[in-house]
Amino acid sequence: MKWVKMRLLRFLFPHWIWKNTASEGVAITLDDGPHPVATPIALAVLRTHGIKAVFFCTGSNAEKYPHLFQQILTEGHTVGNHTHLHENGWFTKTHDYLASIDRCAEVFQSRLFRPPYGKPSLYSSRGILMRGYTTVMWSWLSYDYSAAMTKERFQQQLAKISPGDILVFHDNEKTSQKIGDFLEMTIAYLRARQITIEPLSIP
Repeated sequence: MKWVKMRLLRFLFPHWIWKNTASEGVAITLDDGPHPVATPIALAVLRTHGIKAVFFCTGSNAEKYPHLFQQILTEGHTVGNHTHLHENGWFTKTHDYLASIDRCAEVFQSRLFRPPYGKPSLYSSRGILMRGYTTVMWSWLSYDYSAAMTKERFQQQLAKISPGDILVFHDNEKTSQKIGDFLEMTIAYLRARQITIEPLSIP
């Protein structure tokens, strides 16, 4: 069912970024932070391996943890707008959803946007485009937020990665105890398959 929804979204919004199109290397992205536990762990792993990622941050968390938000920037990563309060666009009025994006933009500036849950409405997507954002989706989902995603299942999920994929992880409360292990496993898997990890390419 989720696969069908993603296919429909790709059909409706072909101008969104779905793959790391300028490169066969995969791009790593993280959603929802900054988080006081998960974000420092993720940053440490990325730093160790010399990898740059895109952190799609909510405005409220960037306000709450400004030192972590600044650390993301200081370490050379890119940030993107993930709304202010992580609203689901399918169940939020267009005016309120766009206002949340604007509120996040008051906290930090970025021309990149990722809708929480991957679910903007048709009406809000027009407003997002008019505001000059490039919407970045993904082609591989870690499901790291799921309590059922054990290391064994995650290893199976890694086998679905293809060159040029945009990978999405989460630095939030649900992933705080496993984000480090999952990122390390991903990096080891990709290097074993000789798939490079490269910054997100934006046309």
